Amino acid sequence: MTETITRAGGDDAPLSASKRSDAVDEATETLLEAKGDALAARTVTINRPRRELYAFWRDFTNLPSFMDNVERVEILDGTRSHWVVKAPGGRTVEWDAAITEEREGEMIAWASLEGAEVANSGRIDFRDAGERGTIVTATILYDPPAGLIGKLAAKLFQREPAIQARRDLRRFKQLMETGEIATGARTHRQRAEREGKD
Repeated sequence: MTETITRAGGDDAPLSASKRSDAVDEATETLLEAKGDALAARTVTINRPRRELYAFWRDFTNLPSFMDNVERVEILDGTRSHWVVKAPGGRTVEWDAAITEEREGEMIAWASLEGAEVANSGRIDFRDAGERGTIVTATILYDPPAGLIGKLAAKLFQREPAIQARRDLRRFKQLMETGEIATGARTHRQRAEREGKD
């Protein structure tokens, strides 16, 4: 999986790892309604047509099939949805989000609505990669629950969005290219122990 975003000036580092001081500002400028101060940006090339990937992603009820932490997404209307997402310590967090910009077959931008337990915004871009398929880039800004301590706890439990974005895009690639997602052989007990449950 490729985790780079190519931008003018030759900086190929993911925005989240860029040494440029303006990387977060640049990512924020691409969002119509920036919410959050922690950045996760990942890219993957998927050997499927751009419009097919866009259509699958645009039906938000498909997202739990490859986003490990998303329990469910309920469609509220043509632009709004309700999200239930796993959090560290066996908790869940919920929010409503609205699409803030959309270009059919190319990109979807969103922002959480007022009262979100985790303020977030982002965009997913789909760009043609010729014979290689489609370059899919996810850029997410978020406020970790309980600030920095919440972010550190989330990393320990592998639920931090920067970690999860990389895994989710890898799973999206597997699902779209092969029709299934490779899983590790873990028992329910092992998974519960990893997630900090009794």
